[in-house]
Amino acid sequence: MKRVYLDNAATTPLDKDVIAEMTNVMENSFGNPSAIHALGREVRTLVEKARKTVANLLGASPSEIFFTSGGTEADNTAIRCGISAYGIKHAITSKIEHHAVEHTLNMMLKNGEIDKLSFVNIDEKGNVDYAHLEELLASNERTFVSLMHANNELGTLTDMIKVGDICEKYNAIYHADTVQTMGHYTHNVRELKAHFIVCAAHKLHGPKGVGFLYVNSNIKIPPMIYGGAQERNMRGGTENVYGIVGLAKALEIAYAEMEQHQNHIQGLKDYLKEALIAEIPGIGFNGETAADKSLYTVLNVSFPEMDMADMLLFNLDINGICASGGSACSSGSNIGSHVLNGIKADPNRPSVRFSFSKYTTKEELDYVIEKVKMVVKQNALA
Repeated sequence: MKRVYLDNAATTPLDKDVIAEMTNVMENSFGNPSAIHALGREVRTLVEKARKTVANLLGASPSEIFFTSGGTEADNTAIRCGISAYGIKHAITSKIEHHAVEHTLNMMLKNGEIDKLSFVNIDEKGNVDYAHLEELLASNERTFVSLMHANNELGTLTDMIKVGDICEKYNAIYHADTVQTMGHYTHNVRELKAHFIVCAAHKLHGPKGVGFLYVNSNIKIPPMIYGGAQERNMRGGTENVYGIVGLAKALEIAYAEMEQHQNHIQGLKDYLKEALIAEIPGIGFNGETAADKSLYTVLNVSFPEMDMADMLLFNLDINGICASGGSACSSGSNIGSHVLNGIKADPNRPSVRFSFSKYTTKEELDYVIEKVKMVVKQNALA
């Protein structure tokens, strides 16, 4: 059976050049980077070379890059340690953030680590109300702001420059969750005014289990994981050397080929969107879809009401289509997607997130369109 992978927002396949780079290290460089002998120093050089590569691509200093186990750890470190370091008692986020942010802040509120958690208003497309953000900042003491660059379910983009300017005006600490956009857009940290940005390598054709946290040199935070002196005393534990090397290679490739891949993937997204509009009456879309307002790798489709709506993803899967999705909450027993709930999406319409990569082809989308039409027709309301 033909299988089409359209769940790249969840994870991406490894680039063959990343595999080659990692394999070379696995086969030839096994030393512990903390060891002072020659084999240890050799591996330490690989880690620091990767750090310098990442820093150069972001316009950062290598001393501002800390390798982690992925985006969730990076988000947790930024939030928990950033708030702790400055005795902050008020945090601002939105109700459609990734659970790595939402659950962390809710836990800190519950445990009394912060006194107040405010949610900036968002519209039905997932856009941040910047005027409301400024109101929230103007009425409180020093605040921690955590807002994602692109929503992982909707694709809607937030203007990081604007948020950074507002946070700077009110002396707020700004954490930007850039997991979905790292490697898909350029991030120059000297322009962003963000104190923290994050990366998970597996979102950009790198390995799972590795990421990084950028920490602006103007602020200092304590470690979240204690142990040895790794990562300049900021993260205990022997480094994931193969993963770190793979991350740097993946980001290097992403930056080198970014314009080409943007054009390719945006064309595929537009093609699928237009085909679904033409072929399926009543189709809709969650979040922004315009190129300047939406992450080009994500298209969240709102399907018409249908029989067996909760089986839509399963039916796509048995037809060889890998995607993800959900629905807004329609009953007390159905929690649904917190993102779709947050934008007050219609709970009776099933949603599917199709997410693309540089490896996605038009021929694959033609197959998807054919099968989606079939599934919708089979399950149409009488």
